[in-house]
Amino acid sequence: MSSSGLPFVGPNVGPSFPPRYEMLRDEHEIAVLSDGSRPDPRGTTVLNVQAFSPPPPDYLTWSLFNTLYMNICCLGFVAFIFSVKARDRKVLGDVSGAHGYASTSRCLNITALVLSLAFFILIVVLVATGVIVSDFHRG
Repeated sequence: MSSSGLPFVGPNVGPSFPPRYEMLRDEHEIAVLSDGSRPDPRGTTVLNVQAFSPPPPDYLTWSLFNTLYMNICCLGFVAFIFSVKARDRKVLGDVSGAHGYASTSRCLNITALVLSLAFFILIVVLVATGVIVSDFHRG
């Protein structure tokens, strides 16, 4: 019965009382499939269920940008090579290999970007302080 003591009224049904539910205890039974002395007559099936994980990014666009515009110490080109290797591994289905190459490419891209920006800022500071004199001011 409901907690209010009123009968349950369902759609297209006259007044009735909800079914009684019993509290069931969780009982788990473990069966031994085979004791090892003889093969299991029922056979066994093994399913390998792998969780879907998206393939790692290959950072190819970032590497191409660093190769064309910020290729200090050829780090952008080396990052581009590792990006291509990561993409090849991803196409072959080797996710762990692709992840390793992508991680290396990302580190090289970050290093190339930081060094290039530091070099650019250094040049701007040296020109602004007058240590490096540009040809525009000579005249």
